[in-house]
Amino acid sequence: MSKTAAERNIARGARLLIVGPPGAGKGTQAKRIGETFGIPDVSTGDIFRFHIKNGTELGLRVKAIVDAGDYVPDSLTNEIVTARLEEEDAANGFLLDGYPRTIDQVRYLDELLAKKGQPLEAVIRLVADQEEIIARLSKRALEQGRADDTEEAIRHRQEVYARETAPLVEVFRERGLLIDVDGLGNVDEVGDRISAALQAAGIGEADSDVAAAS
Repeated sequence: MSKTAAERNIARGARLLIVGPPGAGKGTQAKRIGETFGIPDVSTGDIFRFHIKNGTELGLRVKAIVDAGDYVPDSLTNEIVTARLEEEDAANGFLLDGYPRTIDQVRYLDELLAKKGQPLEAVIRLVADQEEIIARLSKRALEQGRADDTEEAIRHRQEVYARETAPLVEVFRERGLLIDVDGLGNVDEVGDRISAALQAAGIGEADSDVAAAS
């Protein structure tokens, strides 16, 4: 019996990176992409929080750094990503979320993947109008009673994201890996756009019935 498109996508796997501004629903889309290709959604933020919460050796090291008001050094972040990509569920690919954040981390990732003979296939960038995101997040903060999440604080996070990711985006654009996707809309709309963009790049395929309907 021939495999379905969904089964072929999982058998294929994928090696991807996703970036997007705070509030663009990146985490939700990352999980969907991971399920589509049967690959782990590797979020460095989630890994750090897990280790801190569980009081592991790594968690204690990270907590001490964060409590001191310092950034987690590249060497430590690289260490946890390397270890995570060695796990069995990442044998057929991965979706990186929150890493790399610096040009040095990009270089490290290049070397790591080159050793494995598994280069990055695509970088998905969720693109959204900054003012619309700020309005959405400000409304959500008001509804949830988060008085400290002011428009000024939200705008600052958006600006930090734009400043930090700009150099990385250019690197991936020059390599022909960047895929821009409109990040505004409901979860399914954005998810469908991501799937279509990946398929256009030769990554994954749609179910024949779905493709015919569209």
